[in-house]
Amino acid sequence: MDKIIIFTPVIVRVLFFFLIILCLSPLISASGALFLGIVFSLIFGNPYLVQTRHLTQRLLQFSIIGLGAGMDLSVIGHEFLNGLGYTAIGITTTMLLGLAVGKFLKTESTISLLITVGTAICGGSAIAAVAPIIRAKAHEISVALATVFFLNATALFIFPPIGHFFHLTQTQFGYWAALAIHDTSSVIGAAMQYGSKAVEIATTVKLTRALWIIPTALLISYVWNYSRHSHVADKPKFPFFILGFILAAALVTFVPALHIPGIFISTIAKKALVLTLFLIGSTFLRSTLASVGIKPFIQGITLWIAMASVTLIAIAITG
Repeated sequence: MDKIIIFTPVIVRVLFFFLIILCLSPLISASGALFLGIVFSLIFGNPYLVQTRHLTQRLLQFSIIGLGAGMDLSVIGHEFLNGLGYTAIGITTTMLLGLAVGKFLKTESTISLLITVGTAICGGSAIAAVAPIIRAKAHEISVALATVFFLNATALFIFPPIGHFFHLTQTQFGYWAALAIHDTSSVIGAAMQYGSKAVEIATTVKLTRALWIIPTALLISYVWNYSRHSHVADKPKFPFFILGFILAAALVTFVPALHIPGIFISTIAKKALVLTLFLIGSTFLRSTLASVGIKPFIQGITLWIAMASVTLIAIAITG
């Protein structure tokens, strides 16, 4: 008779650390790391859930700063200006369309706004920034985050094949990923599967998009709270890691001696991002899966497909 393997808490923790090490090797891609994290969490749960959630945010920020060390500041500036119009139009259109779809489906107003702002700007980060401003309840935040998580995970797997199917250049794919995928980690993860130029553009344009958290959150604060005569809400935090990304790129650009170390740091940052995706996947619990109602999910996927299609067509037409 075959022996039955009993996964004790100790074995689960050892397996968790083994997968962390595996994700740092060249064997695991960005999408593969996310898949491993989700499967591990759904089967075993996360033995270090609180610590993982805390570490994930920090690791993502340091990874983004590290990626800046492998980029040219002049290129960043050029792509920033090129992507500014796309970003402004995309965010405005997404916000209007998302709220309209939510109203049509009669999605709970708070959840509808969180899903919309998460789709329009940068997924979980935008949801986390806006949630305290509109005093969202825990279950409302969970539903919005779970919906966005599903779509992020899907995008990481399907965007690169779609890009190749339509023969998108690395530049085109970089723009598309940055404008149509929610979270920064998934944007960069998808771009990493397409090429180094795609990563450079996707990271720059995505961070430009993330900067819109501040004005958008302030506007929401006024419309949602002041117009309802409620108390002054929490102010959104400025994403300072974006400044770190720009500073790292500036140092490497203007100090030639830092070029080689910058490439080394950038390489480490890319592997750290793969690890980040594994950790993000490992925080996806069965309870989160059960929390997603049909209306929020329909709203999220409808809005996402619409914006991904529109941006793909616009980028393909404009070249």
